[in-house]
Amino acid sequence: MQKIYCHLDMRGLKLLDRFTSTQVHALNPTDTSNGKTHVGVSRAKLNSHLIKSFGSNSKPKSFNSLSVTEALLLPYGLPATDLLEPSIEPHLKPAEFVEILADLYHRLENCSSQSDKSLLSIEQYSLLRSLGDPKLLRRCLRAARQNAVDVNSKVVLSAWLRFERREDELVGMSAMACSGQVLECPKVALVNGFDPNLVSGHCQCDHDPSKAVNMLIFEDNECVSLEEEEESDVSFCIGNVEINCARSKIASLSSPFEAMLYGCFKESKKGKIDFSENGISVKGMRAVEMYSRTRRLDLFSPEIVVELLSFANRFCCEEMKSACDAYLASLVDNIDDALVLIEYGLEEMAYLLVAACLQVLLRGLPSSLYNPKVMKFLCSSKVRERLAMAGHGFLLYYFLSHVAMEESMVSKTTVMLLERLEECTTERWQKTLVLHQLGCVLLERREFKDAQFRFLAAAKAGHVYSVAGVARTKYKQGQQYSAYTLMSSIISEYKPAGWMYQERALYNIGKEKILDLSTATELDPTLLFPYKYRAVAKAEEKQIRAAILEIDRTVRFKLSPDCIELRAWFFIALEDYESALRDIRVLLTLEPNYMMFHGKVSGDYLVELLSHRVKQLSQADCWMHLYDQWSSVDDVGSLAIIHQMLGHNPGKSLIQFRQSLLLLRLNCQKAAMRSLRLARNNSGSEHERLVYEGWILYDTGNREEALSKAEKSIHIQRSFEAFFLKAYALADTSLDSESSSYVIQLLEEALKCPSDGLRKGQALNNLGSIYVDCGKLDKAVDCYMSALDIKHTRAHQGLARVYHLKNQRKAAYDEMTKLIEKAQNNASAYEKRSEYCDPDMAKTDLNMATQLDPLRTYPYRYRAAVLMDEQKESEAVEELTRAIAFKPDLQILHLRAAFHESIGDVSSALQDCQAALCMDPNHTDTLDLYNRARD
Repeated sequence: MQKIYCHLDMRGLKLLDRFTSTQVHALNPTDTSNGKTHVGVSRAKLNSHLIKSFGSNSKPKSFNSLSVTEALLLPYGLPATDLLEPSIEPHLKPAEFVEILADLYHRLENCSSQSDKSLLSIEQYSLLRSLGDPKLLRRCLRAARQNAVDVNSKVVLSAWLRFERREDELVGMSAMACSGQVLECPKVALVNGFDPNLVSGHCQCDHDPSKAVNMLIFEDNECVSLEEEEESDVSFCIGNVEINCARSKIASLSSPFEAMLYGCFKESKKGKIDFSENGISVKGMRAVEMYSRTRRLDLFSPEIVVELLSFANRFCCEEMKSACDAYLASLVDNIDDALVLIEYGLEEMAYLLVAACLQVLLRGLPSSLYNPKVMKFLCSSKVRERLAMAGHGFLLYYFLSHVAMEESMVSKTTVMLLERLEECTTERWQKTLVLHQLGCVLLERREFKDAQFRFLAAAKAGHVYSVAGVARTKYKQGQQYSAYTLMSSIISEYKPAGWMYQERALYNIGKEKILDLSTATELDPTLLFPYKYRAVAKAEEKQIRAAILEIDRTVRFKLSPDCIELRAWFFIALEDYESALRDIRVLLTLEPNYMMFHGKVSGDYLVELLSHRVKQLSQADCWMHLYDQWSSVDDVGSLAIIHQMLGHNPGKSLIQFRQSLLLLRLNCQKAAMRSLRLARNNSGSEHERLVYEGWILYDTGNREEALSKAEKSIHIQRSFEAFFLKAYALADTSLDSESSSYVIQLLEEALKCPSDGLRKGQALNNLGSIYVDCGKLDKAVDCYMSALDIKHTRAHQGLARVYHLKNQRKAAYDEMTKLIEKAQNNASAYEKRSEYCDPDMAKTDLNMATQLDPLRTYPYRYRAAVLMDEQKESEAVEELTRAIAFKPDLQILHLRAAFHESIGDVSSALQDCQAALCMDPNHTDTLDLYNRARD
């Protein structure tokens, strides 16, 4: 051990000597005085030069002269390794992730309180955010909302679920409208208590605006007739005005009134009582008299009801107070009213009204973030204290800060909301999360000292990943060696993880830097920074094509905007403008407002410039190219073509829908849902709109509601997409023979309707799959062959499955080989082909699948199973453990639990089962294994 520490010290001294500078490089090699960057070439001059260059039809000059490429890159230069750095993720990333998940599931399992279960589901949400799986996160939020008991939690969580679906982007949808989801209904959220019958399903609240509350305004001189009007026997005088009242009715309002009117006070003997000094107006007192007789509030204006609320508080009229609170809460439906009424609610302790006002503000997110009045209110520390008195705390500000961080990591609003959130924390995990997130935001804002303080506090609370933030802030303040030694100590103290070596590489130099990056990729092949660094390093050595090959490794398994931008940059350097334009179009599909070249040039502007150097395609040409790209399973190329098609016809919902399907296939759910919402907004008919709304519901876990939309669409007009949606949603469960027959019927009906070959190929492929499940193999072959006839290349996979079931392994292998040869994205094809060949070839195919896409879990499970069969138990467990370190997948955890059980390690088996069930509490196989291990 002494030798190891000695080695580290000497290596550190050597490293310190070799550092030539501790100057922190700016993002761009420009003047950064006063915190501002100044581009050396003016935008106007650059534009003029670029347009002239790209407008010319002459052949580009050589790379040594001022070519188009140099004109484009001159003000910014190619990316430099010195300017690259990985981001610090603003999520909890516990070093012992599986253990933490298992403990959380144990607490959930043994929790008897519904409200506690709701809070634990929020903790679960915070832990699982680092995995980036929208379905997991949505399940956590739904569980939190289902178990919520109090109105305050329901209001926040229903708004949160709505925000996750970004319903604010749907044209024609009011923020306070009920979308039909009971867990998101604004009316249901204002009902206190837990109702097990309302945990899921379609909301039955009244959508008919004609049945809204009909407010009858009671004027000064109006007299409202009552069926059973009691004789007045006491008058309350306000100034010169007398309000005649029934003594018994007023006395029934509260104990103080009963004591005053029937007790030993002198007022009990009087027929007239002076009320001039009691803060009630004439209108208000008349309303009190009317309410005492009728118990109705809909006869009065909101202003009068507010006065009644204050009166009720002053004289302890609890029934009246509750009625006013509920009535005013039912009226709040816009931000301006909410901002006014919430002040009254807080002042008068009318907490249902406060919740209703907050609901309006929350359901207006993210737009309400940009309302200065709303942010002034919510960001105030004093308001936070007043809201805490009303029962609003961590959950409210967690949601607000979450939305703020989604919108901007550097805004002052985000900082203030996180500071309010920090004031609300009551548990250790909450404090750790907020400190780490504040550190990330302050780091982005270049407030390094404050960021370091927050990261350090989070690290002291036990969050090891925050040490990366501490090291980064040290580095930004010129303490590179200190950052290096800090990360070295973490690597020696904890079980090594990819992010540790990635972070240390940032502060290392020379070959040791490259070695750290290689180790980072080996431990976690999904980290993007090492690939980016190696690619840029190759570009600096003029090996542009090698740089492209390196960055291609990331594009195969994750369509990351920064990697796509980097590849476009390299293509421009090669003067391959067609490929560069393709990548920029894909980039803009992922993030429409993306700014390239260190945030200096908009992607749209570059598309305009590069288009002058690329052959322009008509819409018909685009459709032909789309078929070609689709046939070659080139999803990235297909996205670029669709982006170009939308340039010709921006509001074409059909094309936007195709775009969403491609993005979902590429696991870009956020961008896919945005495209789907645009398709819905631009739909030209009701039946088409219903289909897109159905897909939105289906993709956000609302299967039954999606089926309802499909049926309504079919009722209006039979269409391919409506039948396909219904069939797809029904097939998403275990099908019996009757259900399978119905799905087949729906797909056949879909194929009878007009559509293009791309979609019909998909329907034929799905139909073939159902036939296979039903054992109708010949019919399945017919479907797959028909799909191949219209260039649906993925049908090779279905055909291989049929041949395999017919014991024609060679034919199955050949089909998958055809798919591999045709497909640009072929990791899944290698994985599937492994099922149809001998063990040695299977191992080769699975290694290739892992190399192409390290996120695919089947290869790890297969290799581990083979090792287990060879009685190499420890190697089998280690194979799965390596994968779990960067992808804690349900299936991998389940398999490792089974391995642990088989070798008698019951405690480890239980722990893995609990971690897996934390991700999916209804996973049958894991539940069986868990119960068996417990027994």
